[in-house]
Amino acid sequence: MKVAELLIKCLEHEGIEYMFGVPGEENIDIMDALLDSSIEFIVTRHETGAAFMAGTYGRLTGKPAACLATLGPGATNLLTGVANSNMDLNPLIAITGQAGVNRQHKISHQHYDIVSMFNPVTKWNTQIKTAEIVSEVVRKAAQVAVQDKPGATHIDLPEDIASMEVESSPLDITPPSLSVASHSIMQTAVNRIKAAKHPLILAGNGISRGKASESVREFVDKTKIPVVHSFMGKGALSWEHELSLLTAGLSGNDYITCGFKQADLIIAIGFDMAEYPPENWNPEGRTSVLHIDTQEAETESHYPVAIQLIGNINGNLKKLTESLPDAARDNGWVTDVRKQALDELEPFQHDNSFPVKPQKIISDLRSVLKEDDIVISDVGAHKMWMARMYHTYEPNTCLISNGLASMGIAVPGAIGAKMVYPERSVVAVCGDGSFLMTGAELETAKRLNLPIIILLWRDEGYGLIEWHQRRNFNRTSYISFGNPDFANLAKSFGFEAIEIEGADELKPSLEKAITMNKPILIDCPVDYGENMKLTEKLGDILC
Repeated sequence: MKVAELLIKCLEHEGIEYMFGVPGEENIDIMDALLDSSIEFIVTRHETGAAFMAGTYGRLTGKPAACLATLGPGATNLLTGVANSNMDLNPLIAITGQAGVNRQHKISHQHYDIVSMFNPVTKWNTQIKTAEIVSEVVRKAAQVAVQDKPGATHIDLPEDIASMEVESSPLDITPPSLSVASHSIMQTAVNRIKAAKHPLILAGNGISRGKASESVREFVDKTKIPVVHSFMGKGALSWEHELSLLTAGLSGNDYITCGFKQADLIIAIGFDMAEYPPENWNPEGRTSVLHIDTQEAETESHYPVAIQLIGNINGNLKKLTESLPDAARDNGWVTDVRKQALDELEPFQHDNSFPVKPQKIISDLRSVLKEDDIVISDVGAHKMWMARMYHTYEPNTCLISNGLASMGIAVPGAIGAKMVYPERSVVAVCGDGSFLMTGAELETAKRLNLPIIILLWRDEGYGLIEWHQRRNFNRTSYISFGNPDFANLAKSFGFEAIEIEGADELKPSLEKAITMNKPILIDCPVDYGENMKLTEKLGDILC
């Protein structure tokens, strides 16, 4: 068979179900091999969108999908989405076509050293330079992608190698495994928790990756230790739980800052440091950390690790819970913090001012969706509101990219999520800035007949940057832009469209969008005057 055919057979053997991408001249052998494959190839309208789709699939399933681009501009387009998956710790295998080996030594049409380009944004990558190594390369790419902590890998395939004949077969798969901490280390952790007067749990994205949310809940119920979630850890504990301190992650003061200030031990479970810098919640580095994760902690002066439970998060938590006595704690302060945070939304549930306030949009959205429905937030001012105020019951039901945090992720991400969970409602929350970065993927959603809902927060500018500018300089610079007629644009792609012209229209429009079960865009003007009001409010919070 050809090298390209063997590559696809090896990917099949690894359990790859989908490959997202854009075909090109240098990967036509791969495209031809896919015709005889069980792997479903999804043609996208841009390579970045392809990587976002694959990355979201990886986040929700724990298994890598593949994404494909040709050489040169195709590969550079793919790079942003690959970097996003790598920093968000989503498994993914990227494949790029490449110029033939016979012209890589000189300046050549569309040729760049893609391996060197992708090296900083992947866990591992290589070029297939000889036909005989294909099986090894694919096995390693798949293995490294899912090993903790997961991320992106990359295979570069020159067109002349792709068409070579080869005799080989896929390599056997050895499933990864994680151990649990030793008895002595576990006992040290038990003693540290017993000695703490005000411990606090920081729940990160590793909990959902390790399928450990049930173990977290058992641990909390036994120890009565309150939980604060990172943006990507949302849902580890239901927002309705009396010990849930909801979500932290905004820079500056917030209600939960009081919890961090009071804590004498932070129990960080599955916490990924890239998404919430420790200096924001442990500014003096005085509060010691019990680190429970699959890997040892990054060296960080604001993250002083007292003890580490490394390995299987689920197994270590179960063992820790069994080793601790039932606790009784005075958690009255938790009730106070929860009440203040939850009371913020209450006045806006029936707010009819227009444009619609962020709090009202979130309240209406939460009220119409089921507990396991999925919202994926793009990056912008709306992300900060969604992270802080959209309350979750289960992990991976509010997807927020907070590693690389790339604009444009929501629409392609919603496509990936709907492919994984076709029975759930999936809503992409976008700003008008982020939407147009990958909005061409509406055609992909329509072609695949995926009834995703786009909830567009329209403010005619880059709202998050304006927020920062006003906060720092009390004036703005170069953040405004014009917009198309979004409703007609969506209709031209085959979407249904609703334009919100009054705050009281939003909730029934969302309900209608869910019952229609069709691809639909809801264009909702938003009042980001609330941004500075929130900044002022957070500045006034006293512990």
